[in-house]
Amino acid sequence: QVRLVESGGGLVQPGGSLRLSCAASGRSFSSYAMGWFRQAPGYEREFVASISTGGVSIYYADFVKGRFTISRDTAKNTVYLQMNSLKPEDTAVYYCAAAALVATVSHDYDYWGQGTQVTVSS
Repeated sequence: QVRLVESGGGLVQPGGSLRLSCAASGRSFSSYAMGWFRQAPGYEREFVASISTGGVSIYYADFVKGRFTISRDTAKNTVYLQMNSLKPEDTAVYYCAAAALVATVSHDYDYWGQGTQVTVSS
């Protein structure tokens, strides 16, 4: 079992930045690929970014390329999502998830956090 707890969400103005964190506990964090997904009201959950166990393979959704950066710190059992140049359409609940292999679809992930709200508004 892996327990995931997200933090770092909040209210930010358009063009601003936030860094989300996802702290993992339980089984070895380093053996899991990690991903970030988001879900806005009335919309399905969508892929944002993922990173492989060693951090070598990284994937982004097209709509965040050049703005968001995923990273992981094995010593701290934490994965991050640095979000820059935020737009109102980035408003959503952001979830981190753990999988055996790096993936871009939600059904490949076995463990999920409870989510953290990100609101981009002036």
